Amino acid sequence: MLGLGFASGLPLALSSGTLQAWLTVEGIDIKTIGFFALAGLPYTFKFVWAPLLDRFEPRWLGRRRGWLLITQLLLAAACWAMASFDPKTSIVALGVLAVTVAFLSASQDIVFDAYRADLLDAPERGAGAAVSVLGYRLAMLVSGGLALILADQWLGWPGAYRLMGGLFLIMALITLLAPRPKVDDLRIRSDARREWRGFIAMIAAGGVAWWLLQAAFGAILPERPDRFVKLATDTFTLLGAFAAALMAARKAGFPSFVEPWDAFFTRRRAVALLGLIVLYKLGDAFAGSLSTAFLIRGAGFTATEVGAVNKALGLIATIVGALAGGALLSRLSLFRALMVFGILQAISNFGYWLIAVSPKSYSLMAAAIGIENLCGGLGTAAFVAFLMALTDRRFSAAQYALLSALAAVGRVYVGPASGVLVEAFGWPTFFILTVLAALPGLLLLYWLRPEVIELDAAGAAQQEAS
Repeated sequence: MLGLGFASGLPLALSSGTLQAWLTVEGIDIKTIGFFALAGLPYTFKFVWAPLLDRFEPRWLGRRRGWLLITQLLLAAACWAMASFDPKTSIVALGVLAVTVAFLSASQDIVFDAYRADLLDAPERGAGAAVSVLGYRLAMLVSGGLALILADQWLGWPGAYRLMGGLFLIMALITLLAPRPKVDDLRIRSDARREWRGFIAMIAAGGVAWWLLQAAFGAILPERPDRFVKLATDTFTLLGAFAAALMAARKAGFPSFVEPWDAFFTRRRAVALLGLIVLYKLGDAFAGSLSTAFLIRGAGFTATEVGAVNKALGLIATIVGALAGGALLSRLSLFRALMVFGILQAISNFGYWLIAVSPKSYSLMAAAIGIENLCGGLGTAAFVAFLMALTDRRFSAAQYALLSALAAVGRVYVGPASGVLVEAFGWPTFFILTVLAALPGLLLLYWLRPEVIELDAAGAAQQEAS
């Protein structure tokens, strides 16, 4: 889990922050660099092709490890290809390769999340989540901060990307040594041509619906609509496109997409469980959405001070929290861990409130950031274990990909709302509201207590059967 978590986190910066630094150093204009942010779109839409990774299996190593090996070898090749281009003369080629790296990285994430859910029994999920988060964070340091230092001081940018490519080969060796899940053969058996026909029909219907709705709203709305109106229309457009895609998938026949969700909705209170996924870390997302802006503009710290404390101490605290959460999850029931860690991550937001109502204090800032990240790490470990418990091992790639995408919905909408709340009520009241924003998720968790306990019991039964 540590090694494969490292492999999962390694590509993220290579198509985003590290690449932006390379382009900036090479003198590429800021408008072009801005467009490179679109390279991250595959991470948002990875649930679209996740069912195909459930359905199709490479001939060697099995369904999960086979896809992991393929993505890691292709990531190595893509990094070496990026090292062979000069941004000043081949910016389009670098853009294509950046999207390719993001697509392969998102695909590796899909398979790793499914592999982790397939491999780990219920008592191992907390520890597995913790060490994989540790590996992921360490990899982000390597491909982010360390890669920048190596490129600037010793290797140059092409050399740094070649080194990252070499690391993917080491990750491929870890994949070859990784154990094969006992449930590796539990996959959908369906006609391949029907799967591809359904996949193409789903993509086409979703794309056409999105284009038509965008055109319709463009004709109705003023040239520069209010940002909340724009957010609402974009949400409606995405929901309409998703509904059209789902209808096309059902009509054309796309079993590996449809069957996982038919299976999920056979659960009691399935819709409420989806609501819990959205709401559980909502208060945490609210506090984090403007935390940097608050520390600089609201509390008066410099960007350097915030960067040093927030990045260094925050990262350490998150890792410690995730590891501690993994250790505690082996002793606590899933429900109790979710409730206790959820309450702690809500209460930790009071640290920012204290900063807002107190004189400027470096020790208070460090304590607030450390405690908030520590409690957030605890909540993350429990939440990942919860998502793993929810997935059906026959469809773990498809289900985990969409459940994790659903978990990110809250983060999309809290940003605009946060700015309005700060303008209306000020920073102290805003951070009290972030604590209150966590309450609906905790209340829903309490209401779903029987279902969460049942998930724990089902995991224990699976372990005994194996």
